[in-house]
Amino acid sequence: MASWGEVEGAAPELAERVKERFQATGLGLLATLRTDGAPRISGIEPLFALDELWLGMMDGSRKSLDLQRDPRLALHNATEDKQVTNGDARISGRAVRITDADSFERFNRAFQGETGYEPPPPYDLYKVDVTELMFLKPGGDHLVIESWRAGGDVKRTERR
Repeated sequence: MASWGEVEGAAPELAERVKERFQATGLGLLATLRTDGAPRISGIEPLFALDELWLGMMDGSRKSLDLQRDPRLALHNATEDKQVTNGDARISGRAVRITDADSFERFNRAFQGETGYEPPPPYDLYKVDVTELMFLKPGGDHLVIESWRAGGDVKRTERR
């Protein structure tokens, strides 16, 4: 598993494309696991800052309770069109719950710098230990899929 800064060091071009897709809309879809093991999809506004990928959410929300119980997650960018003209990005990993005041303060400053406002307390905060990245983009008559797994190299696959 890797921090976002480590991902950028290991796969810089892919990490930049993935980050750009999330920042284009500021929105993502977070997949978590419910108590019965069924998937749950929730909207979220991920923040790439301070060499981390941060997920802030309402205190005690269903998605936060899911992550406290089972930290595995997948995060997908908000798709803009069914042709995926600008590409689709996915990040997989594990959520690490943040509880210390210093990290909250660092996040608050970064969030305020990005959005112009501070998130209202109380809220739950996580950083993502990244295990995998994927970026898919049309390449004419085929799809181009780039992927990276922690500890590995970037792979490129074409599907017709």
